[in-house]
Amino acid sequence: MLRIKKQNLFKQLWETRLSDYVTAVAWSPDGAQLAASSDAGEVMLYTPITGESTCLQNSQGESIDVLAISADGQFLAAGGQAGTVWIWQIDGDSPTLLTKLEHARTWIDRLQWHPSSPELAFSFGRCVQVWHAVEQTVVTTLNFEDSSVLDLDWHPQGTQISLGGNQRIKTWQSQDWDKAPEVREAGGASLAIAWSPDGAYLASGNNNRSLLMWEKDNSSPLRMQGLPGKVRQLAWSKPTVKGTPLLAARSGERIVVWARAANPSKGFIKVLDAHEGIVQAIAFRPNTLLLASAAEDDCLYLWRKSGQIAQMLEGGSSGFSCLAWSEQGTMLAAGGSGGELFVWTETARRGVK
Repeated sequence: MLRIKKQNLFKQLWETRLSDYVTAVAWSPDGAQLAASSDAGEVMLYTPITGESTCLQNSQGESIDVLAISADGQFLAAGGQAGTVWIWQIDGDSPTLLTKLEHARTWIDRLQWHPSSPELAFSFGRCVQVWHAVEQTVVTTLNFEDSSVLDLDWHPQGTQISLGGNQRIKTWQSQDWDKAPEVREAGGASLAIAWSPDGAYLASGNNNRSLLMWEKDNSSPLRMQGLPGKVRQLAWSKPTVKGTPLLAARSGERIVVWARAANPSKGFIKVLDAHEGIVQAIAFRPNTLLLASAAEDDCLYLWRKSGQIAQMLEGGSSGFSCLAWSEQGTMLAAGGSGGELFVWTETARRGVK
């Protein structure tokens, strides 16, 4: 029997419904706005405290798959099946569509804002384009060459950007886009890449059920093999008391949590296997070791570092599809396969850190 140490760390604030499967949710940096999209192509903007909504785009028959809000909270970007990147200016009283970037016959499924500048990186086929939202110009176009780009991630300081693809990861320096990229061998298709919050580590989750972790300026990675399935997503925590963050990997119906140690054989490895359906999303609460996981089995769990479940959040009767924490860690949003959208807020009593 699944054991949950019952704690009311979070309580439901409100819920609503989109017309189809919720594909993505994204918070503004100040937590004052929440965006959500659907498989039908809707893009909605909400005031999290009240649930008041603004429709930015109605259903259009083609999915919106990725959302991101810029570091200054001014711009919302969306991409998906149509091969278009939509960018809205959302910092005023009435959000307005700023531009549409068309890339015919491609599927935009990866995009991310620079951590401090209004520069948006998004993938299309074998390339990634960096676009400046204020100047409305293309900063650079990076050609991965070897395959389609499968994932991308800015370094936390914005000094470089890494792209994952077949067999390798390539990293470009933002101070000199024309310089040849640094190449790391992945040994398989790199489906998910992620820099740690302090920029000290770069991780790659691969289709051959392996997980690689490079320490900055070290070309030899730590390697974990034999994971339950392909690694579809990675999430980093804040540093532990020993100074290294936890790395969580979403792999089939399980989550593998790994902490680096000076001796890799003594590293912290734990498999979280409470879910009975494919895990669709994972994320650490900002600046904590509390991990949220959402799956097709209608369960959203909050996990302690020990691997014990601190709380189960309910609501996704058709299964959960995505989740995201507010940057302050005080609210959590999750979407459902039936179009449900939920927002929880922390209780008055501070929860697990």
